[in-house]
Amino acid sequence: MKKAIAVDWLEKYGGAERVISSLTKIFQFETCYTLVNIMSNEDQKLVFSNKKIKIKKSLLQLFKSKFRYFFFFFPFFIKKIKVDKGVELILSSSFSVAKGIKKSSVNQIHVSYIQARNQRYLWDDEDIYFGKKIRFLISPILDFLKKRDIKQASNPDYLIANSRFVQKWIKETYKLDSEIIYPPVDVDSFKLQRNKENYFVTACRLEPYKRVDLIVQAFNKTDENLIIIGSGSQYNYLRRIASKNIKFIEYSNSSVVYNYVSQAKAFIHAGIEDFGIAPVEAQACGTPVIAIKKGGLEETVIENKTGVFFEKQDPNAILEAMNRFNKIDFDYEFIRNQSLKYSTTNFELKIKKFIKSIGKNDKS
Repeated sequence: MKKAIAVDWLEKYGGAERVISSLTKIFQFETCYTLVNIMSNEDQKLVFSNKKIKIKKSLLQLFKSKFRYFFFFFPFFIKKIKVDKGVELILSSSFSVAKGIKKSSVNQIHVSYIQARNQRYLWDDEDIYFGKKIRFLISPILDFLKKRDIKQASNPDYLIANSRFVQKWIKETYKLDSEIIYPPVDVDSFKLQRNKENYFVTACRLEPYKRVDLIVQAFNKTDENLIIIGSGSQYNYLRRIASKNIKFIEYSNSSVVYNYVSQAKAFIHAGIEDFGIAPVEAQACGTPVIAIKKGGLEETVIENKTGVFFEKQDPNAILEAMNRFNKIDFDYEFIRNQSLKYSTTNFELKIKKFIKSIGKNDKS
């Protein structure tokens, strides 16, 4: 069976790319279709186990790192990508528009793994991406893009959600059903560490929706030590507003993340995640999590057992959760054991089983 994968774009190695990496190991795709590829050779080696994979891009490639300025046209460009008629299985990994890729033959099967609420900038009500004034001005365009997004969500034959939170969102937004398969977490690389040191840690892309600014504001009010691991558009801004008890480390590789996360007394996360791989990696180390009680983290963190929640995205709420956290004696081995259900092995078994089952259904 000739197989191909479709992804939104290839830029940096992160949580979504870890899922793509697992999928490519399982299915050994011959071709990858994407809007843009500006990923380094080193990161591409991490993503694609098949070194001979062909990466086919859209005309957005002409704009390289500036491609996001043309986000209004993403649905148009994904629709224009031509899938080889010889491909029998298309597996799209979508957090934006990859699900919108069209089959070139009725005999093809298209399965889309929905990694997140797609095109969050369209559906988000908190104005993180545009601000109230700009959102008001471009609201007719956003309404049009919402309709396109709903229409393109019907392109795949099957949808897989990466959490109950995303499954519910798919049902409410697209009025479509989906299966749940939790994403792969490399729990084997994030080993149990019982000896914790006196600092907190967070690790993520430093982008507005991750709300690292709230964590910084909280730690500006305390003497507790915080280490922030990551890079992104807010890196310089966050460094500028941070007090001296906050240390920044640019992301380099998973071993650096492990060294700091495994020894931290807690991992803090303030963004609303669709699943949240990094907090599960922390739990694999036995490191408890302090997080917002919304999104996918409600499914992966057990209150007072593997972490504590705060109810709203607010610096004072984070500080109050830290105070509660400091009064709890956590069982690091229990935390580690709870993370194992999200292992790469479990993901691979479930995704293989699902693809096999739909193949039988298609023949019947």
